[in-house]
Amino acid sequence: MPKIKTNRGAAKRFRKTGTGKIRRNKAYTSHILTKKTTKNKRNLRQGTLVDKSDAKNINKLIPYL
Repeated sequence: MPKIKTNRGAAKRFRKTGTGKIRRNKAYTSHILTKKTTKNKRNLRQGTLVDKSDAKNINKLIPYL
């Protein structure tokens, strides 16, 4: 059985926690920050977990991470 290639784009965006859940960064942080409140920008800095419905597909993209 050949090895599965890791999707390099997904490998840069997601990482696994110790329990096997998938962490991601939040979107909307790169530009047009002037109209966003300070509180909103501060909350966007914190990562969050991927939803359970998406986790199965992402696990296929990053099998060895």
